[in-house]
Amino acid sequence: MPPVTSQPLSDSGLNLGLFTIPTSFLLQAGTASILLLLMAEKATLDTLQNFGEASEELLRGERLPILNFPDQNELNRS
Repeated sequence: MPPVTSQPLSDSGLNLGLFTIPTSFLLQAGTASILLLLMAEKATLDTLQNFGEASEELLRGERLPILNFPDQNELNRS
């Protein structure tokens, strides 16, 4: 059985040949990108909801027919 020696891992990270990117940097970059994505999702959701409410207000009475109600004087004459 070969002896077990505790050597620090020299290749901890992403080895690209000329240089190595540490795993802590990769973790930080991944965390920041996920947080930015969540913030962008919330902003997009709020914007789309506001657009929906604005279009609802804009088109609220546009499609309704105009009803001609008779006046009270016309009803009393007949």
